[in-house]
Amino acid sequence: MVNVALAHILCYYNRMKETGVFEDIGNGDKIAYQDRNIVFMMEGESVFVGNIVYERFKRSIPMHAHSDNSYEIHYISAGHGKVTVSGKEYDTGPGTLYITGPHIKHSMIPDPEDPLSEYCVYLKLSADTGKDKKLLSPLKVFRMTGFWYGKDRYGIHALMKSLFSELKEQHIGYRAVVESLIKQIIISCVRDYSDKKSDPDLQGLKSNDDQYLTIEEAFLYEYATLTLTSLAARLNLSTRQTQRLLMEHYGMNFQSKKTEAKMSAAAIMLCSPDNTITRIADELGYSSVEHFSSAFRKYYGMSASLYREEMKADTEGKGK
Repeated sequence: MVNVALAHILCYYNRMKETGVFEDIGNGDKIAYQDRNIVFMMEGESVFVGNIVYERFKRSIPMHAHSDNSYEIHYISAGHGKVTVSGKEYDTGPGTLYITGPHIKHSMIPDPEDPLSEYCVYLKLSADTGKDKKLLSPLKVFRMTGFWYGKDRYGIHALMKSLFSELKEQHIGYRAVVESLIKQIIISCVRDYSDKKSDPDLQGLKSNDDQYLTIEEAFLYEYATLTLTSLAARLNLSTRQTQRLLMEHYGMNFQSKKTEAKMSAAAIMLCSPDNTITRIADELGYSSVEHFSSAFRKYYGMSASLYREEMKADTEGKGK
């Protein structure tokens, strides 16, 4: 069934052509800190910091979700765009803060006329022990909130800038300062949504924290070429263990998760009239147009051509 809200924002910006990842730090396009082995304790729990990224987006991010106990803090410092979270569309602009927790599906499309700039911090928390549930400490409230969207009121922009400055300069003691800044960012998030009291069912971790980051990045960026064997090799697991890991933490096997990633990317590509069905099938790694068309129909319940027509009509209707 077609997700109308997602489809609308995908087609709303169908003029967007650029899909590359920009690495020119001088132009402020992207700077990323990965594999820094930043792990610290907060309130008796371990917090693993995966990616710490600043990017001026000239590309869209397809629909995706993160595994158990995984959270992303997104702070928009400039520009505009739209995000879809669990089927609902949100406008983003300077000062927007949104947090996505475990299994929360989300995507993003920047405004081509005013691309957004985003700070993003990926966190992996240790398994929830269930202790002291009556004590709403900052980290526990952060864990309990699967999704939040709004305007930051507690200085996260300044904290993010300090975080990137410390990571860049690496003066003596910078790791301690980085840990402190991330703790402050978490607390600021909680202060922004401190009225949230929901308590989702979180499952325990079964593997190393960085495995999930590897999985999520692989499906997000390599959906056309990724194989089970290559993913298993990156995880230092057998293919059988990898399948079990995917089923346990994402509720689907490798092929289903790859199909989900491909179909999300296909929906974005179909919103550009310059992308023919043949071109889309080729870019997604399908052996033939027929194979792609069959997979698309099975996933969305309609042909790719009809999907494109409905999204075009929906966009034109909302533009009147």
